Amino acid sequence: MYKIVGKKALAPQIFLMDIAAPRVAKSAQPGQFIIIKMDEKGERIPLTISDFDAERGTVTIVVQTIGCSTKEMENYEIGDSFSDFVGPLGQASELMSESIEELKKKKIVFVAGGLGTAPVYPQVKWLNSQGVKADVIIGAKAKEYVIMEEEMKKVAGNVYPCTDDGSYGYKGLVTNKLKELVQNEGKKYDLVVAIGPMIMMKFVCKLTEELGISTIVSMNPIMVDGTGMCGACRITVDGKTKFACVDGPEFDGHKVNFEEAMRRQAMYKTQEVSKNEGIKAGCGLGGTK
Repeated sequence: MYKIVGKKALAPQIFLMDIAAPRVAKSAQPGQFIIIKMDEKGERIPLTISDFDAERGTVTIVVQTIGCSTKEMENYEIGDSFSDFVGPLGQASELMSESIEELKKKKIVFVAGGLGTAPVYPQVKWLNSQGVKADVIIGAKAKEYVIMEEEMKKVAGNVYPCTDDGSYGYKGLVTNKLKELVQNEGKKYDLVVAIGPMIMMKFVCKLTEELGISTIVSMNPIMVDGTGMCGACRITVDGKTKFACVDGPEFDGHKVNFEEAMRRQAMYKTQEVSKNEGIKAGCGLGGTK
């Protein structure tokens, strides 16, 4: 059993949990994910690792309550336990395989959309520990949905919050802010790392192709099983079939077939909506912990 040792709300329907999982914490690297099951009959839920502490033996996850299982997870409190917490899975961030000297020569900006801010954080934190200060653009629909800004400020170079409604920071899309930084403020970036909703990553890549900036994206939004066995996260990268959970979740954004990936994602969203409507009355909230 894996005990919850910390929990806090970050935004409406978004919460953070620290899980006691010493072996996972000892092996985890930025960019990887875990699979969690609340109980023996629970759904397998892949979640990107948001932070980890090998000394404390804890792994941090950030969860958005969207489907039935995540709504049930929100009812769990400090002291409760999950039956399974498997990981780390997937490939570590590509940045981990580069030499530190090469990384120090690069100007890197992360574009984080909504919940994507959580998996961005461990990468920015790791870069900071190596003496590399990356910039971060955080996108949200309103001020109350901007998450982990203060944590990011401690490890990033510059942090640029953006909100759709203009209630905080820059008013507008993250792509517009990136374009403004490059074209109006003279920022020169060698690499963009975009993590967030599929549509956001698609348009970030479209912009960075125009700007001539290499771009990495994380395809964790389409992961379902997390082992490659279900095939739900099949994507086409540079004309070849890849699995987000096994080969990724990070890929060259300019080589990802986003249209295909978004069609696949929409198919499973339809199934999730049908499932939620069908079992709304007996979702299992407050069930076995």
